[in-house]
Amino acid sequence: MLSPSKTKSRTFKRKKVKTPGGKIVIHYERRVHNKKKCANCKKELHGIPRKLPYKYRTMSKSKKTVNRLFGGYLCSNCSREKIKEISRNVNGNR
Repeated sequence: MLSPSKTKSRTFKRKKVKTPGGKIVIHYERRVHNKKKCANCKKELHGIPRKLPYKYRTMSKSKKTVNRLFGGYLCSNCSREKIKEISRNVNGNR
């Protein structure tokens, strides 16, 4: 059971649930955070969990991000284009 001071804030969603006895009680649920988005095209990133910051501390690095260049920052299409752009610039400067 949550203390009354915690249930007054809007941190928790309120959900009305009917118990087997027929009473309607309020259950408090944590809100779901938004998915991380690509910095370039704003599409949702795959492979990145929707967790609270304090839950990330206990997770291993492989579960927090995607093991790829620009993983967790750009989507696969944008990172592919960025890598192509970088390689063209490197080859063009020689």
